Amino acid sequence: MRVYVVWEPVLATDVGAPSTTTLARVPDLRTSQYWDKSRLLSHVLGEQSRASIVWDYVAVYPRGTTWDTSFPQAVSSGHPVVKVIDRTQEAILHLLSQSGPSKAQASGNN
Repeated sequence: MRVYVVWEPVLATDVGAPSTTTLARVPDLRTSQYWDKSRLLSHVLGEQSRASIVWDYVAVYPRGTTWDTSFPQAVSSGHPVVKVIDRTQEAILHLLSQSGPSKAQASGNN
């Protein structure tokens, strides 16, 4: 599993790239974090004005999904994260179950 976190300026206090303290909120080593100063991803997801900024958004993709010329179809997506976390977890667990046992499960270390 890989996790990509994209930070963007949304609130008045978002004047620069996230601090070390902010980045530490997501400590998992499988995570890559990016600063999107121009909110390019938000625009791809539908931002038309300040009122339609896309943030606090989560999407789950199966292994091997690539982002080429068009935005890929997510298995699950939505926002705010707090309202869609249950279905996000379900989608992740479903995809993990399809990929076979993890090394920890295979060795009995779960």
